[in-house]
Amino acid sequence: MDALNAVKTWIGALTEVVLMLLALAIVCAMLVGANLPFFGNVVNNIMALVGDLGKNGLVGLIALALILWLFANRKMA
Repeated sequence: MDALNAVKTWIGALTEVVLMLLALAIVCAMLVGANLPFFGNVVNNIMALVGDLGKNGLVGLIALALILWLFANRKMA
């Protein structure tokens, strides 16, 4: 059971790092420009994702709610 907890902790920590990198990419894209060498086209990708969710009506709203629920109910590593 300790191995499972170690894997869950590792995945939680990795998720935290990815979310921090995403936030950094958004801030850098706003300050420098849309197309960053390392982060790519993050802002346009997020805008496209939101647009796709918006076009799908209720299904998009349910998907967005599920994504937010997954991140909100996650415990810190």
